[in-house]
Amino acid sequence: MNHNTPLSPRPLHHLAEVHRRVMTAAQLRSHGVSAAETNEQCRPDGPWQQLLPGVVLLHPGPSTGEERLHAVLMYAARESAPGVPTQSSPQEPHRPVYAEVMVTGLAALALHGFSAAPPLPSLDRIDVLVPRLRRLRSTGCARIVRTAALPTPEPRLGVPVAPVARALADAVSQLADPDVVRRLLTEAVRSGHCEPAAVVRELNAAKLLSRPHVVDAVDSLVAEGRAIAEDRLYRMVSEYGLPDPVWNVDLRLPGGPHLGGLDAYWPEQAVAVELDTRAPRQDEDALWSEYARKREHLERLGITVVYVTPKKLRDAMEQQAAVVRTALMAAGDRDPAAYVVVLPR
Repeated sequence: MNHNTPLSPRPLHHLAEVHRRVMTAAQLRSHGVSAAETNEQCRPDGPWQQLLPGVVLLHPGPSTGEERLHAVLMYAARESAPGVPTQSSPQEPHRPVYAEVMVTGLAALALHGFSAAPPLPSLDRIDVLVPRLRRLRSTGCARIVRTAALPTPEPRLGVPVAPVARALADAVSQLADPDVVRRLLTEAVRSGHCEPAAVVRELNAAKLLSRPHVVDAVDSLVAEGRAIAEDRLYRMVSEYGLPDPVWNVDLRLPGGPHLGGLDAYWPEQAVAVELDTRAPRQDEDALWSEYARKREHLERLGITVVYVTPKKLRDAMEQQAAVVRTALMAAGDRDPAAYVVVLPR
């Protein structure tokens, strides 16, 4: 924009900041710019342009990705006071705080640092998550995504962004390319953004698990997550000085039925570790019942089973190692376990 052009009786010398290169009509009025003046400035050959309904870009020419990002949030944000769609942070008085709205989909993944997501400037539309009952429509560079309950946003570059799992589900809902879907889901787990179970939970809630290319990508995602969790389990045993177990085994009663597979087993102490990598789908209750039945059966035979989730291994490995060490030390105080046959899995 031309900074020599007077905008209002109260000049805004901080307009160089991105959230002041984009303003709502209400904000302009608060600075003395009337609706008629705004319309005049937004004429086809004028210095400003209307980017979205009620949102003005204060310079001619193409908008940047960051300007579109703020414009979409300004368009969708819940009004915090009559005529004022954003507040300001006390710590940064010129930075808006967007109420009841957050970026989601591919734009959110780009802000989370996904290399498999298109860069923000290349996105023609930005997905924005709002409460279900908001009366908004998708228009221009803003695509409205509704939800019954907003998740807790994660700030990125000064804007509220949906958590990775939710952003992934909203992105996948718009994608038909199996390779793109697989790359995004794999990066989410491999780069440590979130656990597979959280992703599958959101995909299931969005009713996306009926799409074959999504199911195929989820199978790869779960396999990737298990491989990472197994590697963390190996590291836990090594780094925290636990005795070496036998890895990836099946247990059977002599001449009897199969008791189940285990990720790690200490035969002398009759202590087992199993990774709980269940991906919650429609049959979550059935899967959990199967886990519970196996655990009860093994414990009736005197075998202590420690269930460890990938998230706990990632965030609290030392604590999980202490749980396993306690189980191993307590083995001497228990009655001897039943004899079982240990076979490689």
